[in-house]
Amino acid sequence: MKLAKLNNAPEIFHSIQGEGKSIGKPSVFIRFSLCNLYCIWCDTDYTWNWENTNYPHNNNANSAYKKFQKKDWITTISVEKIFKEATKFNCENIIVTGGEPMVQHKELVGLLNLFKNAEKFYNIEIETNGTLQPNTILDPLIDQYNVSVKLSNSKVKAQDRINHSALSFFSKSKKSNFKFVVDTPKDLEEILELQQNYEIKANKIYLMPQGTNAQSLLDKQQWLVEICKQYQFNYTDRLHIHIYGSKKGV
Repeated sequence: MKLAKLNNAPEIFHSIQGEGKSIGKPSVFIRFSLCNLYCIWCDTDYTWNWENTNYPHNNNANSAYKKFQKKDWITTISVEKIFKEATKFNCENIIVTGGEPMVQHKELVGLLNLFKNAEKFYNIEIETNGTLQPNTILDPLIDQYNVSVKLSNSKVKAQDRINHSALSFFSKSKKSNFKFVVDTPKDLEEILELQQNYEIKANKIYLMPQGTNAQSLLDKQQWLVEICKQYQFNYTDRLHIHIYGSKKGV
């Protein structure tokens, strides 16, 4: 499998979930490399924003920012080694994140089978952008979908970020929760349209401010909380940013 490489090792780490339904829960994160989207504000752009691509990114405003070399930021590792590393921690909640984990769909089945066949119980969360639908073999191995449907503020083309078939699947699954990254109050129009089109219950929706530092999150917090109160959505912060700052591997 292709995992993100950090400090010359696979990015597998023990922390707390910073976003969404499981916020605050101690978890082991397994960060997959590769993504099928190209969000302009992505804070894990080292999983996809490769040299010789023309994807724009907010970090381009920083003269020191450079696109990433694949060989420096991807490591290939067996599912057995991933399982061994992830189970070193005394933690039953496993979060498979990325990038976009569903890009490595077939390999993901093999990895999750190891967790589900282990003597100890493991709860498996998958963080996904909702564009790739799991097949009938993978779906039973997953306990929770954290579906982060991208809005136009991501600058991803609509035909790339909205897959009707996949979203229909996730909206019907009792295991799904939906997290929307909100940049301005105008984003609410898109969220309400998606909620209506896919019949998503309000208590399944989490709104999260777009930001990669504590101040930018706080600046949007007040008006976003009011939107959540009005529409009975859940508010979610980015707890790990407040605790650790904008760092990798936390």
